[in-house]
Amino acid sequence: MTRPLVLLHGLWDTPRLFRRLEEELLRRNPALELFAPHLPHRFGAVPIRELAAQLAALIEARFGSDTTLDLFGFSMGGVIGRTWLQEHRGCLLTRRFVCLGSPQNGTLAAQLVPRRLFAGIADMKVGSALLRDLQRDQVLLGSLECHSLFTPTDITVFPGWRAVLPLGTRRSLPVFTHRQLIIHPKAVRAVADVLLAP
Repeated sequence: MTRPLVLLHGLWDTPRLFRRLEEELLRRNPALELFAPHLPHRFGAVPIRELAAQLAALIEARFGSDTTLDLFGFSMGGVIGRTWLQEHRGCLLTRRFVCLGSPQNGTLAAQLVPRRLFAGIADMKVGSALLRDLQRDQVLLGSLECHSLFTPTDITVFPGWRAVLPLGTRRSLPVFTHRQLIIHPKAVRAVADVLLAP
């Protein structure tokens, strides 16, 4: 039986971002159940922990408390997903966690952003309190199949080669920009390969 796949968008995006990826996934597996919730970031003002709590409620409402699923996060969505996994017991419901261009180790692009105005962006600073907490409890990811996809030339999540989880596989994709990670045909096909692997 195919597991549902939850898709988490990043900052300044909506679930419409996944149109090309969803088309590729459903072309290969028409029976796949996709769930791409909208998590309003308010331009980065909403703290990531608050967004993870919203995600927890949405997943509970959609799937209940005992459905095994796969989780995919693009950019900030990967940090939201990881927060749900580690702080909302999502790791007990998840088999595979895939991150794409996700600032799991922070991004230097967020360093000068004031927390009082943009708490969600500030959560992605290198060395933020949230990222330190997630790193300290990374053992919770040990039961999952984890994959990190990135481009080393990313300047949104900078440096791009640090956009990886502490566990699992790491793969560089043949694109140049952050946006191309989710829209370029080569990247979309590579992401679909990982998401649809047995």
